[in-house]
Amino acid sequence: MEFWGIYLKTKMQDLTDLSQKIDITFHDENLIKQAFIHRSYLNEVKTKISSNERLEFLGDSILSLLVSVYLFTKYPQFSEGELTNLRSAVVKTSSLATISCQLNLGELLRLSRGEEESGGRRNPSILADTFEALLGAVYLDQGLPAVEKILGKLLFPLLSKILKSKTYKDAKSIFQELVQEETRISPTYKVIKEIGPDHAKKFTVGAYVGNILWGAGAGKNKQEGEMKAAIAALEKWQRR
Repeated sequence: MEFWGIYLKTKMQDLTDLSQKIDITFHDENLIKQAFIHRSYLNEVKTKISSNERLEFLGDSILSLLVSVYLFTKYPQFSEGELTNLRSAVVKTSSLATISCQLNLGELLRLSRGEEESGGRRNPSILADTFEALLGAVYLDQGLPAVEKILGKLLFPLLSKILKSKTYKDAKSIFQELVQEETRISPTYKVIKEIGPDHAKKFTVGAYVGNILWGAGAGKNKQEGEMKAAIAALEKWQRR
């Protein structure tokens, strides 16, 4: 156990590489190191230390704020729903984990032996959480401009790819765009069937273009049924 602790502490000694990658000089390195203490590590140290979970909480909020402001300013033509979907696509676990890998944050983590052996340094969820914790630590160390600098360098450039692939849009939005582009009319959704008691109803909804049914889907509410109907309709529309 003593060797393990010394080994991990040694890996934490130098943050120069990370500092260079994000082009920020840290003021309080101990605060930054706090971002890499996974909760599993607390079970293997005798001294009382805290995990990075509070920093992760802070970083998550700051990330959402700065991404929201950026999207609101950058894309004035987008509706609230489109902005929400785009933000979700940008800050999803896989995107944040990819950035963590680029920064090699997994190698800086303090993990328990069990978490280490189970591949914790490559776990997408842990990597995403670590990136958020880093953002929280950088905010406390240097404020919002420093966090915005990191996002501008690493996260915001992903937007062009997301917009091009339209992965941020739901099936209803994509289906509507395709139909309107070709027919100049919008799809409509109608409840075809409704079964079950009031507390556990199931709705089958149809997606129509004009009077033609293109797809149907069932869900516990009309919204879920519409979404599943749109998925079915979109697949059929694209196979024509």
